[in-house]
Amino acid sequence: MRYQIFSSNHWKCNALFWWCIAVLILALSAMVADAIAADTERSSEGQGEGVMRGAYLARVGNCMGCHTTKGGQPFAGGRRLSTSFGIFVTPNITPDMETGIGLWSEEDFWQALHQGRSRDGRLLYPAFPYTEYTKVTRQDADAIFAYLQSLSPVSQVNSPHDIFFPYNSKSLLAIWRALYFKEGAYEPDQSKSETWNRGAYLVQGLGHCNACHTTRNILGASQDEALAGGQIMGMNWYAPSLSSHLEAGSGGWEIEEIVALLTTGITKRAVASGPMATVVRQSLQYLSQEDTYAMAVYLKSLSENVSSNMPGGVSFSVMSGSLRKHMDLGGKLYEEYCQTCHGSDGKGVPGIYPALAGNRGVTMDSPMNVILSVLNGGYPPTTAGNPRPYGMPPFQQVLRNEEVALVVSYIRNAWGNRSSLVSAVDVDRSKGGNY
Repeated sequence: MRYQIFSSNHWKCNALFWWCIAVLILALSAMVADAIAADTERSSEGQGEGVMRGAYLARVGNCMGCHTTKGGQPFAGGRRLSTSFGIFVTPNITPDMETGIGLWSEEDFWQALHQGRSRDGRLLYPAFPYTEYTKVTRQDADAIFAYLQSLSPVSQVNSPHDIFFPYNSKSLLAIWRALYFKEGAYEPDQSKSETWNRGAYLVQGLGHCNACHTTRNILGASQDEALAGGQIMGMNWYAPSLSSHLEAGSGGWEIEEIVALLTTGITKRAVASGPMATVVRQSLQYLSQEDTYAMAVYLKSLSENVSSNMPGGVSFSVMSGSLRKHMDLGGKLYEEYCQTCHGSDGKGVPGIYPALAGNRGVTMDSPMNVILSVLNGGYPPTTAGNPRPYGMPPFQQVLRNEEVALVVSYIRNAWGNRSSLVSAVDVDRSKGGNY
């Protein structure tokens, strides 16, 4: 009997013991599940923040601007870039497994930006501005990659490059890289402020401003890093110097005015036009206030100590009879076609019609941009700060080359402006992008 009582109690103790163990296991399982869920949530939040940051950085770099053809799917490539070396076709950078970068890793993407090499090790042509993107940090590159991988895949096979001989030689490309490509992330200037360095990083690297605003040699390599201006590769437009007071240097501007031009595309004395208007519309207007301010600080510093002497141009007091006749004809054309908007004094209407008097875009050495503006017309960028910009009609079908030359010569030398005269040959060459 005593044995039976002991056995019953022993069974009860065992049952209680295993019940406690089961409860403990369930509690531990719940704790582990909660921890895993919390880690997953934190990871998802981190990934979400990374994707959002990557989307912002992709805007700064205007990736969609090149990797989207007119009317095409965003980032699916196919845009044709015509240059003196041939036609480059931008690739599909959506995460499609077969036609995009769906099989790429973060390391592959970093290799493309930092080293100018594709996933398979192929050397990339510098039409892709890895010469500037090499300065992008690994953290920023990974964030951009995370964003691109979050996009909906687009299956789109794009045509290959059509590059002229001998520029299609991989050996020549390797030599070009040895001569002109220096790999390396941005190195802060310790003598400058954190804001200045942030602006320099954006301008020199991710914003790749040097890809347009520089003079290039016959092999397409940048001849300097001073943003000294040059014809945009494969386009008729001239990207003005950002360091010269005679062109687009902003050393004499207030920071707020530089910020306004970058974010709205228009100020009381400047208007973004041509390709720059596109950059403002697609990219710069979306930058944070801190980043736009940093860019303005850096850009202002480029020309603060540069001479602002004006060019000689035409002197009306010593003008010959034939030259005065030339200017008079241009003045009559201006009065007929331009004066209504830009005024008899060339001062325009602030914020609506840009001033031509004292306008450096009119008087700089290259007349290409003002010729193209007369021929093709155009609008400042549509931005949040300037949602309904006033535009200029095209006059290509109204004025002959000789007449365009006359009116451009006039506005480059009226109201105190002083610059070279323009010929019909200049107009014809601007149409062909061979200036």
